[in-house]
Amino acid sequence: MPPADPNAKKPLDIVVKFALAVFVGSFALIWGGMYLSRPDRSIPPYTIGSQSSYLVATDVPSGTQDDEVEKLVKRFQKIGHKTRDFGPMKIYPTTPGDPEGRYRHIVIYVFDDHRRTDPEVLAKYLGGDAAVVHDYERSMRGYYRLQDQNEEGGIGPILKNGQVTSDTRILFKGLVTAPLPVDAEPEQGISISPL
Repeated sequence: MPPADPNAKKPLDIVVKFALAVFVGSFALIWGGMYLSRPDRSIPPYTIGSQSSYLVATDVPSGTQDDEVEKLVKRFQKIGHKTRDFGPMKIYPTTPGDPEGRYRHIVIYVFDDHRRTDPEVLAKYLGGDAAVVHDYERSMRGYYRLQDQNEEGGIGPILKNGQVTSDTRILFKGLVTAPLPVDAEPEQGISISPL
């Protein structure tokens, strides 16, 4: 038998092959998970700051343009029309246990100041604290309201009793059973979100 060539490459050990496969597979899983869970870019980023019964205070970054707030409000409209399930939008049921639905009545306020979405501030607003109510309503950037089959959405403030001001631009008002207008469908970004 001839002697083995000292310059010949040895095959990789099975343990090394397995370790390399785990290493490469881990990066593939991480990349895939990040790709599938990336945020929806067709609406502005938002957070739910507080919720009291059917009232929900959301926060968008300061400097968010009105057209971006409009896209968010129209996304709420789209959900109201199609599924009425605001759970994927991070909103807890507003009418739990109601046989008519878990989100039969909902009012969503949109702010660009995270201090307005604190639970204590929302409680003072609902309690009628005059100092809080005026500033709270003036700082609203948009709203979405759904009551049974009626919905309304707009840019600007909505008063505590549901009235709108001259600073408010109503985007839509009507029944959720009516077909969605074509312009209510925002252009889809690169998200694969089902909403």
